[in-house]
Amino acid sequence: MICTTTQFSYRKEKLVSNLEEVEGIVLSVRKHKERDFLVKIFTNTHGKLMFFVRGSKKPTDSLRSAILPFSYGTYIADIRSDGLSFLRDVKDIHHFTSMQTDIFKNAYATYILSLLDAALEDKIKNPGLFEQLKLGLSAIDEGEDPEIIMNIFEVRFLYHFGVMPNLNSCVFCGETQGKFDFSSVHNGILCERHWVEDERRYQATARAVHFLRLFSILSFDRVGKITLKEETKKEIRWLIDQIYEEYVGLHLKSKKFIDNMYKWEAVLKKRPAQKNGTENEN
Repeated sequence: MICTTTQFSYRKEKLVSNLEEVEGIVLSVRKHKERDFLVKIFTNTHGKLMFFVRGSKKPTDSLRSAILPFSYGTYIADIRSDGLSFLRDVKDIHHFTSMQTDIFKNAYATYILSLLDAALEDKIKNPGLFEQLKLGLSAIDEGEDPEIIMNIFEVRFLYHFGVMPNLNSCVFCGETQGKFDFSSVHNGILCERHWVEDERRYQATARAVHFLRLFSILSFDRVGKITLKEETKKEIRWLIDQIYEEYVGLHLKSKKFIDNMYKWEAVLKKRPAQKNGTENEN
């Protein structure tokens, strides 16, 4: 989206500010004092920013509804180079409504946003990742498998944490076909012929490594074409958790909630049947 700049005068503050239209996705919201808010938003043009939002006595105020969790839209913002920026108004807004009512979607989306917040520095522009985040959250909201989308983001965010391993080909010979395992010693995948190069390789299943590699390049419009057994999901989950533990060392509360959720998910509801597709496991 092209940002436009206008002159806007606030009588109470007795200043003239340069306002911009910025497209953004709400990452988190917390109250500040009695009615004010601090809102962290990932914008398409300025990266991740913290905004101050002056409170309103009216719960129906348009800006109040525009800063709810799982919201994205076009905001009228006063972007400051130093300190907090300010949200002044909203032009249009969209809510990922099913995430607000479905505890499972909510959990996965919350973790994705928390992970992005941890992986990115403030004020670093990344329009490509912004579009990926919007597409990924939309896919969850529309009923695609949230665990697969979560895994895709986990793999992609390794790059932003500065620890992206070589998942394209064997680190020794460049082989791209066949069975692979993961080696943290050599920072990437090993083909079957070079497993001997690391006796402490992960011993991951070939299926898990296959999907780890696939998730590093998969576009979100193909998520609905993947069908995975629960056993394979557990293998992928274990592999990614191992990589994060060794490479990132991050322990988010939202991830712990998901780990616990797997234990009681079947009690609350059955997972929706996956769509038939083209990228099925063997």
